[in-house]
Amino acid sequence: MPSSLPLRYGTNSQQAPARIFMRSDADLPITVLNGSPGYINLLDALNSWQLVRELKVAIDLPAATSFKHVSPSGAAVGTPLSDVLKKIYFVDDLELSPLATAYARARGVDRMSSFGDFIALSDTVDVSTAKLISREVSDGVIAPAYQPEALEILKKKKQGKYAVVQIDPAYEPPTLETRDIFGVTFEQRHHDRSVTRADFTNIVTKNKDLPESAIRDMLIAWITLKYTQSNSVCYVLDGQVVGVGAGQQSRVHCVRLAGAKADLWRLRQHSSVLALPFKSDIKRPDRDNAIDQFLQPDVTDAEKSNWANIFSETPSQLTPEERRAWLDGMSNVVLGSDAFFPFRDSIDRAAKSGVKYVLQPGGSNRDEDVIAACDEYGMTMVFSGVRLFHH
Repeated sequence: MPSSLPLRYGTNSQQAPARIFMRSDADLPITVLNGSPGYINLLDALNSWQLVRELKVAIDLPAATSFKHVSPSGAAVGTPLSDVLKKIYFVDDLELSPLATAYARARGVDRMSSFGDFIALSDTVDVSTAKLISREVSDGVIAPAYQPEALEILKKKKQGKYAVVQIDPAYEPPTLETRDIFGVTFEQRHHDRSVTRADFTNIVTKNKDLPESAIRDMLIAWITLKYTQSNSVCYVLDGQVVGVGAGQQSRVHCVRLAGAKADLWRLRQHSSVLALPFKSDIKRPDRDNAIDQFLQPDVTDAEKSNWANIFSETPSQLTPEERRAWLDGMSNVVLGSDAFFPFRDSIDRAAKSGVKYVLQPGGSNRDEDVIAACDEYGMTMVFSGVRLFHH
């Protein structure tokens, strides 16, 4: 493998020349098997690979993530899918391996954000996973290995230009990492702190109940937040992230953003959405956009006028009462935060999206107010003592 790889340009087309390279004479830990990944693609690839690698180690299940602009839009492990989830993820016509199931979850939770994603997979890519990837709009994939037939399927994607990257699973980065910003070099220890079960032992609320399913979902939240642009929070349920709020300056805005995504994920499972009368020639991305619009409470008449091109008959939107009743059926959700909650407002918002368990580092001057809020809702909150900022 070479120690340097030239790129067409950097973050934008006017930022050329560009390349990735090793500061030592060591070979790059990646091999491009197909296509020409760009600068942002490789930022996504290297961050997302770390996420799925850690998920696989922590939970011992195949893991997948869907990355966009250096943050995950979804992440999951390969737990079985219900028939409803298969339908809203558009995979009810496929036989899915555990790895393909993990990607179906990671991709499906927020299909609008995952449009044009970069994929990371913890295990050897099999034919089942390659077939699923082949029919989605995606920029590329990184994995430790590919079955020969799976690789041939992926090589045909995007007229042969789909980026397929193989990473050496044994590669470990140096302890110290550096980067240059405006001609100034920054140096720090690589964030090699791994999650342990000891991170979930300091339960600070009156409710001490923390079942294995919640611990698993806290593991997923912890690792996901480690590779999500700060400030960040995520909602996790049933082995998958169901809402990510990334890169916001206010933590409660992260909670609202991620909560809104979790709510949409839940609403997509409503019978009225499952029965939407799409015309037969409407493609999946257009269905994604139409479903998202259908579930917005403030759709204008002008926006609805386009529905005649999408639906065979005009559907009736959910009433506010129907929305709330359906959302109230979501429960046992984990809310994870990369740093402490400074106010109780985040807990109040989280309660509207079925949050039962909360993971945060603790350390705010108002910790007692936040604990009291969790106690009011009967939530279980863990102070991990570990901040997970990522920039």
